[in-house]
Amino acid sequence: MGGHHHHGHDHGHGHAHGHGHSHAPASFDRAFAIGIALNIAYVLAEGGAGLWTGSVALLADAGHNLSDVLGLAVAWGGAALARSAPTKRFTYGLKGSTILAALANALLLLVALGAIVLEAAQRFDDPPVLAGLTVSVVAAIGIAVNAFTAWLFARGRKGDVNIRGAYLHMLGDAAVSAGVVLAGIAIWATGIGWIDPLVSLVIAALIFWQTWGLLRETVEMSLAAVPRAIDYDAVTAALVALPGVSHVHDLHIWPMSTTEPVLTAHLVIPAGYPGDGFLATAREMLHDRFGIGHATLQVETGGGCASC
Repeated sequence: MGGHHHHGHDHGHGHAHGHGHSHAPASFDRAFAIGIALNIAYVLAEGGAGLWTGSVALLADAGHNLSDVLGLAVAWGGAALARSAPTKRFTYGLKGSTILAALANALLLLVALGAIVLEAAQRFDDPPVLAGLTVSVVAAIGIAVNAFTAWLFARGRKGDVNIRGAYLHMLGDAAVSAGVVLAGIAIWATGIGWIDPLVSLVIAALIFWQTWGLLRETVEMSLAAVPRAIDYDAVTAALVALPGVSHVHDLHIWPMSTTEPVLTAHLVIPAGYPGDGFLATAREMLHDRFGIGHATLQVETGGGCASC
């Protein structure tokens, strides 16, 4: 299926063009492993500090970081399953797992948000007396851990919504930790305990705003919507512009995974079957212009075509 030609030329110019996605996910294994290890270590340290200082902010943040470990594991699982070979049962392999993983990650984030908001609401009634500076120091380490983990995924966030989910999750966490640091300093300076829950509500609102977009995009993908990066009309126009094509019908474009779109179309060519070279050219054009690596084209000569 044109599956052979793109291994050759993609290593040369590869990822700048947004093609060659079939090779991209492999290189994030290390990022996932490092991210998970760092976050587990930090959760243990932060949870311990939370119990020791009596800071609910730290305990909540540790809980949130634990949801990250889960989120990273889900994203990694999706990316790993996506590399499994096609079978007679799963003819596309398990590439769709990246879509399910991104969807699961968005839902996980919303659950974590609910917990943060609930926690904050309860703390407004009874703000704890905190060792503000200790809280700030521990949370500051969290900024470093989360920002570094986010950076590991930064280069993949444009082309792959599953990687973007992991990236946003980590970035959101760095923001949470920053909020906890500022809250700790403010509490230490003023002695006002309710600053702590107020900060967590502001952070929750920010994370919700980001997650909502991720959730919408992954639900669209689950419903086989045309990937956002591809303009349906432009693809139609490009196909109609091929030599001999009078029109195109039954054009379907959907995501097989978070990085690989699939296309099927019927091309009406009144002059008759144009030969295999034509199909190869058409597939090459779809790959180069739109990043569509899997295209199935049906040629019709226009005799008794119902939808014309």
